[in-house]
Amino acid sequence: MLKALLLLLLIPPAFGQTKPVELRLAAAADLQPVLEVLGPVYEKKSNVHLLVSYAASSVLASQIISAGPGGPFDVFMGADFYFPEKVVAANLADTGSPIPYAKGTLVLWTRNGSPFNPLQLAALESANLKSLAIADPEHAPYGRAAMEALKRLKLEDKVKDHLVRAENVGQAGQFAFTGNAELAIISKTLAVSSKFKQSGTFVLFPFSSYTPITQTAVVLRSSAQRDAAHAFLNWFLSSEVQPHLPDLGLSPVK
Repeated sequence: MLKALLLLLLIPPAFGQTKPVELRLAAAADLQPVLEVLGPVYEKKSNVHLLVSYAASSVLASQIISAGPGGPFDVFMGADFYFPEKVVAANLADTGSPIPYAKGTLVLWTRNGSPFNPLQLAALESANLKSLAIADPEHAPYGRAAMEALKRLKLEDKVKDHLVRAENVGQAGQFAFTGNAELAIISKTLAVSSKFKQSGTFVLFPFSSYTPITQTAVVLRSSAQRDAAHAFLNWFLSSEVQPHLPDLGLSPVK
């Protein structure tokens, strides 16, 4: 269980007064609730301090490519394969292809007290629906998956006049959380976080309705902390973490 992993927070660090290594992560917005849980665990067990910047995967990829060598990040954890691959193609990664670390799940979320409860995907066909938040499909993998699912389920025409586009999946969730949208198509990582779990409910989209969301990462070639960066990704891929990912809304990569 996830509790076993969190127990590591109770164990004193073994590295004493040694100044921790600072590792700069560029992380897709769906990872915020995940890294808010796992980040402190890793910091506790290693001599590393994580500095995380969250945004849509395309925004982060563009920042990394525009900055070139010597940019502001050590690791880029995207929400798909496509945007980390762009960093690889720009010869800015230290591996020949992105490293898969988890698989994502698409869900429909609404607040407690919503007129669409008990929630079903049929809510997307309701004549009473006025607003549906999604991440921008041009910039965010979960937004692209959302549009793909709507098309495959023949719901695109029914919701097209009600779409509220957000910069990233985190903002899409926030729109629904604050009542600025009635429904939101978001990542399961957000839906199962304590904030969203206490305030609303969700249902899964059929996995057959969208291309599998394989989330991948790259270590930046110019990073001065490449060993620490790979150590962090190896930990994320280890048996210490992967079995706990479903509790955080992700699926193990293997």
